[in-house]
Amino acid sequence: MVKEKLKLIRNIGFIAHIDAGKTTTTERILFYTGKTYKLGEVHEGTATTDWMVQEKERGITITSAATYCQWGDYHINIIDTPGHIDFTVEVERSLKVLDGAVVIFCGVGGVEPQSETVWRQAEKYQVPRIAFINKLDRTGADFFSVIEEMKDKLKIATAAVQIPIYEGDDFIGLIDLIRNKAIYYNDEFGTKVVYKDIPKDYQESASKCRDLLIEKLSELDDVFMHKVIEGQLISEKEIISTIRKHVILNKFFPVLGGTSLKNKGVQQILDAICDYMPSPQDLDAVSGINPTNKEHETIKISEKSPFCAICFKVFTDPFVGKLFYIRIYSGKVSTSSYLYNITTGEKERVTKILRMHANKQEIIQEAGAGDIVCLVGFKNTSTGNTLCDKKNLILLEEIKFPEPVVSVAIEPKTKADQEKLFMALNKLADEDPSFKVTYNRETGQNIISGMGQLHLMVMVDRVLREFNVVAKIGKPQVTYKETITKKIEVVGKFVHQSGGRGQYGHVVFIMEPQPRGQGITFDNKIKGGVIPKEFISSVKEGVIEGAESGVLGGYPVVDIKVTLIDGSYHDVDSSELSFKIAAEIGLKEGLRKAKSVILEPIMDLEVITPDEYLSQVIGDINSRRAKISSISDKKNLRILRAYVPLSEVFNYADVLRNLTQGRSSYTIEPSSYEKIPDAVLNKILGV
Repeated sequence: MVKEKLKLIRNIGFIAHIDAGKTTTTERILFYTGKTYKLGEVHEGTATTDWMVQEKERGITITSAATYCQWGDYHINIIDTPGHIDFTVEVERSLKVLDGAVVIFCGVGGVEPQSETVWRQAEKYQVPRIAFINKLDRTGADFFSVIEEMKDKLKIATAAVQIPIYEGDDFIGLIDLIRNKAIYYNDEFGTKVVYKDIPKDYQESASKCRDLLIEKLSELDDVFMHKVIEGQLISEKEIISTIRKHVILNKFFPVLGGTSLKNKGVQQILDAICDYMPSPQDLDAVSGINPTNKEHETIKISEKSPFCAICFKVFTDPFVGKLFYIRIYSGKVSTSSYLYNITTGEKERVTKILRMHANKQEIIQEAGAGDIVCLVGFKNTSTGNTLCDKKNLILLEEIKFPEPVVSVAIEPKTKADQEKLFMALNKLADEDPSFKVTYNRETGQNIISGMGQLHLMVMVDRVLREFNVVAKIGKPQVTYKETITKKIEVVGKFVHQSGGRGQYGHVVFIMEPQPRGQGITFDNKIKGGVIPKEFISSVKEGVIEGAESGVLGGYPVVDIKVTLIDGSYHDVDSSELSFKIAAEIGLKEGLRKAKSVILEPIMDLEVITPDEYLSQVIGDINSRRAKISSISDKKNLRILRAYVPLSEVFNYADVLRNLTQGRSSYTIEPSSYEKIPDAVLNKILGV
């Protein structure tokens, strides 16, 4: 019975470019499965999964929302993710725990920049996907053109399992290529689905598209190919099982179509989720590292296996307190039981188990393998931590989050607000790993950093409204980084005599640059006890703290490997503090000697503009230190891709609107960090 239950669970998410229709699709799914009884709309602020005040006001998804529904015998856990690049962390952590994803493409916009980004994120976690081309009712929608774009831009094996039916310019239904039937929707809400014979006008194109589907499956599957070659009759069941097999292997990505807003094609998404997406059982086992012997280990996905789960999100509820969203891979958990947080080494007690429906909560007594639930009662658990049975230790791979690129200063207006601000910022930082809070000792300011201006605007809005803090906000600033350009050996020494017991710390480092994105790496190569073991952790702490602000402008130091190779100590005067200070001194000295440089965030910018404005857009982009990577055509529009420093495109929306009379649009996302030109650096540092 337990095995049968696992087989009928689907853990899926909706991912897409902003405004492709993820939340609208989720809303329809909840309606058709009977989870809700009224259709909510994003533009009216009534969508179930857009429950935050900031989401309702802006008409966009900000935080990933978990919900669930029942379709026939299947239990479907759903995570609706944001599309805006500023909230990409929500997509990242959701994909880490999902078994499958529905990638939604706009029938007009096609494969947009953020579509490529979320596709790459899903690729990283090897999440099986099906594609849904939405908004086929809109003028300019082209189902087959989007499929060609998918092949060209995403380099994938794909084919349609449905094609749209039009009557003039009106989208009226779909043709199911597997069952060879036309699907029509006979009422406004799309609840009366009628299957009919394929219209004569579409019989030839349906036959060609079905042949393409069969051909693509034959290329992937030898058994299927032999049946085709031998002229055997292939049943619907065989086609579905072959598609499912290769979807789970991440070798095939079937394409569906429809219009969620006009209630057409959504039930077929539900059928496809059940037919093609993997169950937790299909993953067979979860793998990780045994922290005791550092060996690779696996646990079979079953309720009978030892408990293993990952906390992928923390959220503060004003009434319940902290909610810990977890994905359970194996075993079971019940109320009042204890779990072991292997990441922190602490035991945690479960006081309550909740099944979430956006911001609504249903209390349950236990949860098991395959479930996505919220636990309440933890004290020392955060995003990315592994929870397991203390007798069967396994550490799952942590979730990696992008570095913030924009910062602002935030200050309380009164002393009474100071403590409230501190608590609010810490709670928000707990919830969102891409939101960083630091204190600038030189200016005495609190600095908050995030993925973009919108991200910080939302966080500031939450500080002011949710936590009732009165605060002053500075202007957004680019988050620069500092790194070194060559390998050096450097000495850090701290000697202080004050009449009584003194301070003595002496370290020798090798400092060398690392590839971008590696952060600070500390390696201990001390042998023979030249520095006692109890001081090594203080040396590492000194390196990490020293890297919080570099020698050029006080920016954080990144992408450096520090290897401790030598040093000395004093029997009486050496202490943890003296070695920590010696390490900081050594790091700063190394930054000066190794010719440190400032790095600036470079953004991947795409501008879609009518042809008549292209020259103005290019001229403006070139004046912003941009490198244009491509210019392509799409119907009557031109698409310009460029890499441009973030500092050059603050308030770019206003500039582009004025340049093109509001007829152009753009998307932007972080790409990399690069050395800032000397002339620009001198301007920033005021030299």
